[in-house]
Amino acid sequence: MDLISRDAVEILSEEELARKLERSLETGAPLVVKQGFDPTRPDLHIGHAVSLRKLRDFQELGHDVVFVLGDYTARIGDPSGRSDLRPQLTPEEIEENARTYRDQVALVLDPERTRIEPNSGWLASMDLADVLGLTARYTVARMLERDDFAKRMRENRPISLVEFMYPLMQAYDSVALRADVELGGGDQKFNLLVGRTMQERYGQEPQVCLLMPLLRGTDGERKMSKSYDNYVGIADAPEEQFGRTMSIPDDLLDEWYRLASGLEGQALESALRTAAEDPYPAKRNLAARVVGQYHGDEAARAAESHFDLVHREKGVPDDVPAHTLHPDDEELSAEEGEVWLPRLLVRTELAPSTSQAARLIDQGAVSLDGERVSDRQARVPTRGEYLLQRGKRAFARVRFEG
Repeated sequence: MDLISRDAVEILSEEELARKLERSLETGAPLVVKQGFDPTRPDLHIGHAVSLRKLRDFQELGHDVVFVLGDYTARIGDPSGRSDLRPQLTPEEIEENARTYRDQVALVLDPERTRIEPNSGWLASMDLADVLGLTARYTVARMLERDDFAKRMRENRPISLVEFMYPLMQAYDSVALRADVELGGGDQKFNLLVGRTMQERYGQEPQVCLLMPLLRGTDGERKMSKSYDNYVGIADAPEEQFGRTMSIPDDLLDEWYRLASGLEGQALESALRTAAEDPYPAKRNLAARVVGQYHGDEAARAAESHFDLVHREKGVPDDVPAHTLHPDDEELSAEEGEVWLPRLLVRTELAPSTSQAARLIDQGAVSLDGERVSDRQARVPTRGEYLLQRGKRAFARVRFEG
């Protein structure tokens, strides 16, 4: 209980969790512990890692951890904290976003002991009768107790019926898996409690809800989120992780050390004292620890050197990856002697997908030969040499041959 409750915001309820753990010890049957992640963007981030590490604690205690890949719930999008309906993603966009989740999860969880379950496995096969049975088990009055729905009602903002379906579908994940424990961020309390209710109404023992703190993003204000682009991805390049961590406000150091550094006990307390006395070296140490967790200590040292070169000396690194490409490269899909810039960013590994590359261009994060590009439809001639830059830390040289 000490290990599981460490850093938790709330456990509903601790008595039930203690009882489930005792029963597991007596019977030898592991608990089923789940958390869902919707692939609305291609990256998992270190805010997600706060609860992923808690899932790892359960793994190390011998329990059955299920990473629910919300490929079906992502079609709606979680309305938690939203003032309007999320843009609907196509199945193709969701599939593209989810493509690397399995590899990313393995950076925190033990891949040999992690079940990855797409919730389309049970949600996609539901017919109308199943859906009507699901909706009959929850009331509109209870749904409107949700803070964000209640606020929108007061403000006369529309609420789509499909948004009511999200917490019901997430709750059905718990029914399908017969979950004993569900983890989520503090903003997920309503959704997790719906899961408890729905399990009871399907004749199951209700799950324990374990709520974890939300890590604020690099802007220092809002929770870390892919939607806000204020995140550090767990699969980001070491230089990107180091640089983004160095960009956080000083007043985030305490929070990030507690939730993202991996330090505990005396080591953590010592780091927090240093951060209060001298933030800059503490931030460098934090950035190195973040990189080290996902890429190793050698990569952390290289990322620190790269940061110093780019930010202190304002130079382009000597070891910029070089790509020699042919205009007929099938991945470029060049037309009339030009290639679409987002596709070139993907081909040079500066972006994971063309949709993400286009968003980076919209955000002003892409430069071509030192000039910022603002048009996501920009095209580059398939001849000559170019220096591509994403953000302040990622570079690629491109030379077209033939």
